[in-house]
Amino acid sequence: MIKLPENFQTYAEARKAGFLRMKEIKDNGGRIVGIFCSFVPQELLMAAGAAAAPLCAFSDEPIPAAEAHLPRNLCPLIKASYGFALTDTCPYFYFSDFIVGETTCDGKRKMFELMNEIKETYVMQLPHSKSEAALQLWKEEIIRLKEKLEDFYGITITEEQIKEAIRIKNQERNAMLGFLELGKLNPAPLSGYELGTRLDGLGFNFDMEERCRIIEERTKEVYEDWKKNYQGKETNRPRILITGCPNSGVRDKIIKAVEEMGADVVAFDCCNGTREKVELVDENMPVYDALAKKYININCSVMSPNKSRMNYIEEMMEEYQIDGVIEIILQACHTYNIESHYVKQTVVKKGKAYLMIETDYSQADKGQISTRLEAFLETIEK
Repeated sequence: MIKLPENFQTYAEARKAGFLRMKEIKDNGGRIVGIFCSFVPQELLMAAGAAAAPLCAFSDEPIPAAEAHLPRNLCPLIKASYGFALTDTCPYFYFSDFIVGETTCDGKRKMFELMNEIKETYVMQLPHSKSEAALQLWKEEIIRLKEKLEDFYGITITEEQIKEAIRIKNQERNAMLGFLELGKLNPAPLSGYELGTRLDGLGFNFDMEERCRIIEERTKEVYEDWKKNYQGKETNRPRILITGCPNSGVRDKIIKAVEEMGADVVAFDCCNGTREKVELVDENMPVYDALAKKYININCSVMSPNKSRMNYIEEMMEEYQIDGVIEIILQACHTYNIESHYVKQTVVKKGKAYLMIETDYSQADKGQISTRLEAFLETIEK
């Protein structure tokens, strides 16, 4: 297994470090908006001078408290996120001025009604198709979010401010995508565990320039080491693509585990992977049209139909030389669970191995998952 660098910062460590940055922002009179999803256009928050605080939770710790109000057979991400808010144990939620939600799924949509009783929660009405009519509706939602920010903070957001935010956010996307695309190298130059953890951790760094500098330096360091020591030395380790739901809460028991068994996780088609980063906001279009077009094109399973996600998985399998695909489904995530039928078809059609794992944030199924991962790797012939 590829070793982690000596100065590697775990997700938990990055999250804790972010608490201090968040407090400093608030102490200096700064603005903070809590968000849950990549569909929320961060460029508008940036144009409003606000930092985006990531609120998706990946721990089973607050779930028992959440189940006092929410059904047990609900997505663990939703329960954990609400649980932290309910118990007032998440500094990011505490420091947020207000919350921006989105109607990606029924569970989150209804949970936001309860969250609004704890702290003001503004919900964007996301269309679930990519038609011209849906695009127009989404553009109007984006304009309404801009107006909400103006009303809440008593400010005026200009198109020039949005254009500058688009430019900066596009730079950040390019930097993050460049890091993720190190997985295209063969042999793999770093572990998938580091790829995912490092990018998730940087979400708690609210200085975009520093965020880009850190990831660009690491990308350069990894590539130069690969070119010097590993180029031309391909291995027989299976190359794995991870797809499906956000995987931060199950990274150890799936991604780290499969790499310890002898595979390399080299690609991520998921919220915390390349999915949001492969398309930039068009800097030559009118700003609201450009934002609407970019964000509605994110290949989340809430979109129906979602052929573009299948096409992208096919492209990734080629570009990253994938041998097998592991799809991670969080329990009760119906859109991803149903769409896994098409993902499996897409993968099998290419003659590659496919495994779907439905799980939650507990460790109860860790042994069972390990057994299934070992059997999966045995099906991959190198």
